Amino acid sequence: MGRVTTRRAVLRITADRTTRRPDTLAVEEPLELRLDGQALTVTMRTPGNDVELAHGFLLAEGIIGSRDDIAIARYCDGVDDTGANTYNVLDIQLAPGVAVPDGAGARNFLTTSACGVCGKESLDQVRTRTRFPLRGDVEISARTLSELPHLMHRQQKVFHSTGGLHAAALFTIDGSLVQLREDVGRHNAVDKVLGWALSEGRVPLSDSVLVVSGRASFELVQKAVMAGVPALGAVSAPSSLAVDLAEESGLTLIGFLRDDSMNVYTGSVL
Repeated sequence: MGRVTTRRAVLRITADRTTRRPDTLAVEEPLELRLDGQALTVTMRTPGNDVELAHGFLLAEGIIGSRDDIAIARYCDGVDDTGANTYNVLDIQLAPGVAVPDGAGARNFLTTSACGVCGKESLDQVRTRTRFPLRGDVEISARTLSELPHLMHRQQKVFHSTGGLHAAALFTIDGSLVQLREDVGRHNAVDKVLGWALSEGRVPLSDSVLVVSGRASFELVQKAVMAGVPALGAVSAPSSLAVDLAEESGLTLIGFLRDDSMNVYTGSVL
């Protein structure tokens, strides 16, 4: 498995001196995901928890809904000039009876705001594809929510050494940290933590709050909805389409989540 961090020389310039010293950087490498041997997508990620990433990605795309839908996950074909495996190609074999959607090899999945489909079509597709309609009776307090970014930040071990990773964390409704994952890509961090939940048999996450270290894009709201998460908190802003999808799906969406303030865009907070 590849390293999560690496060291590089850096020229450090301050007001009174210039020095050259080593700096710790977050590793970024490509991961090719294959589905039943066919190329599916390539994502730039921080190595580690790759199987969770794949599980979370397939869950968010509506291809799988439980760990029983996966037969095997294995690394293959990723070799460097020395013949060593780079662990940058991962093949997911679906369980018998789990169908591969048409066009999977062409990456015809609904994901980002750059995918080229209209907003209304995007909302309709996600609403009809999710297997886990969101609970409408989840109650979470503003006091609990305000504590979550600090609790998440304290557990971002690689971020503290590099300053270069996003985080996604699952909490219980009463504010207990369940699991956290870090990655150079905010969508990968979410896939990893949702993939962990899937592998642990916790999906749908109907009693959970998902907190992310960046903004709340349409894609991240989509992933939360597809996993049955009833509340999503982001330390930065949501996009307009993210708010639309949250409203359509019954997701409580909080942005600019701080210890002393927050914006509640959809749903309700006590």
